[in-house]
Amino acid sequence: MSTVVEHVTCTFCGCLCDDLTVEAEGTEIRKVRLACSSGQGIFMDYDPRPRQPLVDGREVEWEEAVAEAAAILSASDSPLIYGLSSSASEAQRKAVALADRIGAVIDSTSSVCHGPTGLAMQAVGEPTCTLGEVRDRADLLVFWGCNPDASHLRHFPRFSLTAKGALTPNGRADRTVYVVDVRPTGSSKKADHFLQVDIGTDFEVLTTLRLLVKGLEPSVDIVGGVPVTELKELVERMKSCRYGVAFMGMGLTMASARQLNVAELFTLVAELNEFAKFSVIPMRGHGNVTGADQVLSWTTGYPFAVSFARGYPQFSPGEFSAVDMLARRAADAAVIIASDPGAHFPAAAAAHLERIPTIVLDHGPSVVASHAHVLFPTAAYGVDAAGTAYRMDNVPIPLKSVISTGRVTDEEILDRIIEAVA
Repeated sequence: MSTVVEHVTCTFCGCLCDDLTVEAEGTEIRKVRLACSSGQGIFMDYDPRPRQPLVDGREVEWEEAVAEAAAILSASDSPLIYGLSSSASEAQRKAVALADRIGAVIDSTSSVCHGPTGLAMQAVGEPTCTLGEVRDRADLLVFWGCNPDASHLRHFPRFSLTAKGALTPNGRADRTVYVVDVRPTGSSKKADHFLQVDIGTDFEVLTTLRLLVKGLEPSVDIVGGVPVTELKELVERMKSCRYGVAFMGMGLTMASARQLNVAELFTLVAELNEFAKFSVIPMRGHGNVTGADQVLSWTTGYPFAVSFARGYPQFSPGEFSAVDMLARRAADAAVIIASDPGAHFPAAAAAHLERIPTIVLDHGPSVVASHAHVLFPTAAYGVDAAGTAYRMDNVPIPLKSVISTGRVTDEEILDRIIEAVA
C-alpha cells in the first residue's frame, strides 16, 4: 500500500525546498514531485535497509559500538568533532554537548566554505532578509561569486530570478539581475548584466563601489578588469532600486582576502540603505550548514572552530578548524558526523584522519566511513527521521520522516555516547 506525504523538505542544499510530494510503498520511495535533479537523488537513491554498526569492519551490537566509541573518546587527549552540516539541529546540539563533556574541539563544514562569512559578520554585521522578502519585494538582484544555476537549482524559480511575489507579479520581467564573477557561468547567461572581474580583485571592485556610492571619483578607468563606467551604472541601479538583494558565494569566501571580501560587501550593502532598501544573503551549500552555525552560536557564542579543551568555549579559526587540527596532527581521535572530510580535505589532513581512530555517524557510504574504527549507520534526516534544519536565510524549516526504517538517529547515538563517557 502506497502512502503520499506532502510538504516534504529536501535537505540537499541551503534552499531547503519544503514543497515536495513523496510517494512511498513501505520503505521504498517510488516518486518525488517538484524536486530538482539533486533533490531527487536524496530520496530515490536512499538505501533504506537497516544495518548494524561496525567496529573495525566487524558487525556488532549497538551497545558494543557505543562502548567502543566511548572508550576511544575517554582515552583521547585531543578529540575532534567535525561535520554536522547534513544532520539536524537536534543532533548538532548533542554534538556540542559531547564536545563540552569530553573537552573536544568542534568544527563544522563552515570552516571550509563560509567560515569567512561568519568572521565578516562578527566584524561589520550582516544586513540581511528572508528569501520570502526576496521573492515578494526584490526588483534588483546581484549574484557575486556564486552560480545558483548549477549549485541551487530551484533558487531562481522559487525565490529569486523568475519567482513571482506580492510586488513582483510578473517575476523575471519585474527584476534587473547582475552577475559578478571571474568567468561566464550558467547564471551569467540568464542575467541582464555580467561583470567579469579579474581573479583576486573582488576586494578592489567592492571598495570602488563603496567609493562611488559616496559620490567620489576613482583615479583610474578600469578596476579589476571592469570599466568604471559599468561600476557607476551598477551603483546608480543599486541606489535607485525599490529593494535590492546581493547573494554571495564561495567565489568571495575562498578567494584571496576571504573575510575581507565579505566584510566589504556587507559594508557596501549597509551603506546602500541610505538610498534604498538593500540586503545580503550568503548562498549556503549543505542542507543544514546554516543550522550548524546557528546551534554553535547560541550554545557556545561562536559559529565554528570552537575548543572546549580548557573547560569553556574558545574560538580560534586557523587553530581549531578541522583542517588545521588534522594537518598539524593535533587531533588524536575524531567523531565525524554526516560529512566526508576524507574525500574533500587536503591530503595532509585526510592522511592524518586515516591514522587516528575515527567514529563516523552517517546514513550512507563515504571515504571516511570506509576506514572508520567505529561506524554507526544512522537515519537520514528528512527521509526516515524528523528534525529541524535552517535555510540559508536562517529560517528554521521542519524535516519530515517520509518512510519508517527503524534506523536510529544521530541525536540518539550521540546521546548514548554522552551517557557512556560520563
